[in-house]
Amino acid sequence: MTSARADRLQTAAWALVALALVGLFWLLSPILAPFAVAAVFAYICDPAVNWMVVRRVPRPAAVLLVITGLALILVALTLILVPMLYREAVTLIQRLPDLVEVFNQRAAPLLREHLGIRLQLDAGQARKWLAQNADTAQDVIPILLGHIKTGGLALIALVANLFLVPVVMFYLLQDWPRLLAALQRSVPRPWLERTMRIIRDIDSVLSEFLRGQLSVMLLLAVFYSVGLWLAGLNFALPVGVITGLLVFIPYVGFGGGLVLAILAALLQGDGWSTLIGVGVVYGLGQLIESFALTPYLVGERIGLHPLAVIFALMAFGQLFGFVGVLVALPVSAALLVALREVRSAWFSSRLYLGTGPHIATGAEIQDMDAPR
Repeated sequence: MTSARADRLQTAAWALVALALVGLFWLLSPILAPFAVAAVFAYICDPAVNWMVVRRVPRPAAVLLVITGLALILVALTLILVPMLYREAVTLIQRLPDLVEVFNQRAAPLLREHLGIRLQLDAGQARKWLAQNADTAQDVIPILLGHIKTGGLALIALVANLFLVPVVMFYLLQDWPRLLAALQRSVPRPWLERTMRIIRDIDSVLSEFLRGQLSVMLLLAVFYSVGLWLAGLNFALPVGVITGLLVFIPYVGFGGGLVLAILAALLQGDGWSTLIGVGVVYGLGQLIESFALTPYLVGERIGLHPLAVIFALMAFGQLFGFVGVLVALPVSAALLVALREVRSAWFSSRLYLGTGPHIATGAEIQDMDAPR
């Protein structure tokens, strides 16, 4: 058997292994959610653990401190946001007829004059619906709790997952150096240097994106919360925090937060001043995010285009559900690095060059990409 044929067989074998792993992941996706959540959080929190270990904090203690801090942050956000969102939802339902009348008086004439669209909503029907469902609107939480009681198995699964995530996260963070060492030992020696370089490239792309994006999310959550508070919005904190968190998905954070802020401003009934303030805050926020925070904290050299991020989230979510959304960005980063390797191999191939074996340098590839 020639060396070239052996290489082709090895490549085919590895491709089959990769396809088998993807199929296994798809089959097990319903039970992988806590493990995927724990892996994502462990990857994000590993630098904090390493920082403590360098300062002579025992690794188990450092892992416990990081997990405890993360849990406290998540619990605090839940306790702050959920009651506020509940009150805002109830208020929105109660003021639905008033919003319908505001739309008919202000928005409908503008649509008719500028776009030729005749649209008139029935405020009386909205009041009739509210009168029939007023008790239901007030008792959303009791109804949800009643459904949870009847779905005992779902409740048990939810509680089990909530306890499983920190346990899996603890063991992952505790054994992270050993896992990396075991991965390095398992790679065939001729492939070791190239494999480790690819892994480092994937880690660089993913860590720069995730940790930079987390910084952008935090700063924008503070900006929108403070800005909306200065604009006079009653629900400034929940709307600002939700906008900052949703910024992780390009355009969805800005658009979803703007819709929430406009609804909250309409609920207040303060006229145009609050609406104009909301528009100014979100306009400034978009400028700050696009021209200051994202270029400096995330960096344009990462290569994960916003449209690629949206497509990856939607595609993996469609294929694998919630677990797919969690692993979309790590897999996209790995695919990005793999595509760079394939691109480099193509530019170095005999078919492309029309000559003998040659390794294209970075300067040559950039010269090939330069506009003529």
